[in-house]
Amino acid sequence: MAQQPKTPHKSMLTTKDLLALYRDMLLIRRFEEKSAEMYALAKIAGFLHLYIGQEAVAVGCLSVLQPEDYVISAYRDHGHCLARGSDPNAVMAELFGKATGLCKGKGGSMHLIDTERNFMGVCHCGRTSAPGRRTGICGTI
Repeated sequence: MAQQPKTPHKSMLTTKDLLALYRDMLLIRRFEEKSAEMYALAKIAGFLHLYIGQEAVAVGCLSVLQPEDYVISAYRDHGHCLARGSDPNAVMAELFGKATGLCKGKGGSMHLIDTERNFMGVCHCGRTSAPGRRTGICGTI
């Protein structure tokens, strides 16, 4: 049986740090809710894979990275892109296919890239087909 520490564990995060993490999670949630609304109104074309309910994963993981670290996402990338610090207006413009988007409106929801923040986009599962067989490989860093 492990011994209990004599002093309670003290978080290395300040109240200011915790509030910043919460604000980032809330930004992602509101962004995704608005994206879903616009998609339902047919304002966003193509596919839209939302990150609702996973905000803490992206914010927690990406908060410990350094600016020079690279990020490659997998599949639901809006949350990762926003947690990395990308401009929400530029991300939304990309979803709308506008020239002011991260990829000049050509990438859409599934191909977000922000090289200024070393966010290199999505590694989609690659498939090869043979009669009656499908295999896929997908990795994230």
